[in-house]
Amino acid sequence: MKWRKDQGRPEAFEAIKRCKPVVSLGDGIDGLGNVHHTHPHHSSPRETWAHLFDAPPVETLISSTAIRVTNIGPTTPTPLFKPSHRQSYQEILRILDDNPPDTITLLAIGPLTNFALAASESPTIFMKAKNVVVMGGTIFEPGNITPVGEFNCIADPNAAARVYALTSPNPASTMPPDPTLPHYPSKDQLGDGRLNVTMFPLDITSPHVLRREQVEAKTKPLIEKGSPLAEWVYAFLDATFKKSESLYDGQAGLGGGATYMCLHDIVCIWYALTSESQKEEWEIKRNEDIRVETQGQWTRGMCVVDRREMKMLDIDDAEGEVKGDAGGWLQRGKGNRLGMCVGTPGEKLLAPLLLDRVFG
Repeated sequence: MKWRKDQGRPEAFEAIKRCKPVVSLGDGIDGLGNVHHTHPHHSSPRETWAHLFDAPPVETLISSTAIRVTNIGPTTPTPLFKPSHRQSYQEILRILDDNPPDTITLLAIGPLTNFALAASESPTIFMKAKNVVVMGGTIFEPGNITPVGEFNCIADPNAAARVYALTSPNPASTMPPDPTLPHYPSKDQLGDGRLNVTMFPLDITSPHVLRREQVEAKTKPLIEKGSPLAEWVYAFLDATFKKSESLYDGQAGLGGGATYMCLHDIVCIWYALTSESQKEEWEIKRNEDIRVETQGQWTRGMCVVDRREMKMLDIDDAEGEVKGDAGGWLQRGKGNRLGMCVGTPGEKLLAPLLLDRVFG
């Protein structure tokens, strides 16, 4: 923002300035091509921010260590985010509990572990969410980790299965057979409401791509002018493109052209931002019975759907197994009820829109 101001440009990023995101600390490799090590001048040293997430003493808002290291006191807000001292899933529940039902949209662009933990601790509070938008799974297309598995589902299939189960008229009918967390209350105890989940599988996200040539055309003129944002973004995207080239033996992008990356997560964010203002341009199939395999040796994380086109049984929700209906696929009172995105405002619109929004 300082560079933009020095260049006579609008500072932009109004959303971050007006609504500071609540950040719960994560760990591990940065996931950006190790850019925090290759370009350390664009990263804040860990010691300048890590202590912001220390659990504070009762009498202060942040720890004394953080005050000493960062010169940020109890009344001095951090510039662009609010550090949380809660676990991520607890922060999710707090936000949902502090707001009216059907006003908060949750967005998952990784494994559903935190959502599953939140749902386990308080399914009734978790179901207050207006919508749970999930990037994950694949239905008809190949997986990106195994032949049938997408990364987010494979990373924690039990979490995905548990979250999706809350869309079911009878959540017990699709719960993992070997639960790692406590069972949900009975369907009667949960009441009539169910979780609203909109799933974005690889089938819909993969055709939305960002090509190397698009990135270079947008960032190189800005890098020449000294834009730190353009330099940093190009650094981690270049690492991503090189990884793609190593995995796919230099094959050209979809439809030919430069190496590309799929905008899986960005499609979900696009939907979350425009699902109401561009409602007619999004196509969502409703009440899809999509289940996640949690135990298969070769199919762990697979999203399973019933392609048999068989008639539903007159039985609504029988207890136990029904003859001729292994798994309860043909009973209206069983199975999951997910929304699944099958159409967007346009596959070629997203990449230019993204670059324009980031760089202005």
